[in-house]
Amino acid sequence: MAPVVRFLLIALQLVGPCGAAGAALPLVINTWAFRKATETAWRTLQLGGSELDAVEKGCGQCEVDQCDGSVGYGGSPDESGETTLDAMIMDGNTMEVGAVADLRHVKNAIGVARKVIEHTKHTLLVGESATLFAVRMGFPYEDLTTQRSLSIYSRWLNQSCQPNYWKNVVPDSSKSCGPYKRLEKVSFDEGTISQRNIHSHDTIGMVVIGKSGTVASGTSTNGGVHKIPGRVGDSPIAGAGSYADSTAGGAAATGDGDTMMRFLPSYQAVEYMRMGTDPTVACQKVISRIQKHVPEFFGAVICANTTGSYGAACNKIPGFTQFHFMVFSPLQSQPAEQVVDCI
Repeated sequence: MAPVVRFLLIALQLVGPCGAAGAALPLVINTWAFRKATETAWRTLQLGGSELDAVEKGCGQCEVDQCDGSVGYGGSPDESGETTLDAMIMDGNTMEVGAVADLRHVKNAIGVARKVIEHTKHTLLVGESATLFAVRMGFPYEDLTTQRSLSIYSRWLNQSCQPNYWKNVVPDSSKSCGPYKRLEKVSFDEGTISQRNIHSHDTIGMVVIGKSGTVASGTSTNGGVHKIPGRVGDSPIAGAGSYADSTAGGAAATGDGDTMMRFLPSYQAVEYMRMGTDPTVACQKVISRIQKHVPEFFGAVICANTTGSYGAACNKIPGFTQFHFMVFSPLQSQPAEQVVDCI
């Protein structure tokens, strides 16, 4: 009888209340099937590192690995051919945030974001000034361009700069490259949505919860491919790209940052969990909220509360019907890739 009871207890722990996935601490959860990032974060915890250390090292692993070409150097060139990086890290105990956006010539964006917390009274540094700060902090000044990013850029130029992010300009941005000038008469046609390769995942977002329930979160990305130089998406924005609060939980988002950042999905999900909402339901609610305004958006959210229960949700569109994410907890001997059906 004892083995049966033990099996039932494990099953209940895995399922959790209201269908929530297993509650056990510590917990590492991150967007997409970025296994090495999960392993690195978990190993950092096991070696005595803090939750913030685990987020920095985990996301930093993706920067080194150039995960899917959408994190780190050598990917997602902007429309001038340059790769720039965005990242943030958040301490759920102190509510401190460090972030960088439009970072150039420095590969370890989340490492620089951590230094913003540790060595400044600011939250977000941007552009060439963020690069200067990074160099002062001891990060090497390097070229982020690779043969791969150059070939992506060249191919785009040869396709008349399609797709791009311009509208209401001359010459017609749907048919030719710029430079563009504004149209005197502005159209508000919603039908001209840029093509987007939904398989080009654009962010690693990670939430780490320690044994005592301490929460940290972070993101790193090289942003939208062929973006207009200077563009900043959701990833380095607290409450949009990720959010952590050790009294409630943590969340991180991935997808179309220009749309998602308007709704602060990570902050909203954490607030739902604060009210006792199951993490899966919290994720679903923030996706549904965006759907009401932008039905065809590409995006997903991961959520975890301070007990170690977690969940995820995504918006169902053609070509994107399931979302893959990684989880590591004491209930597993190795990181597990999990899948959720989009809603």
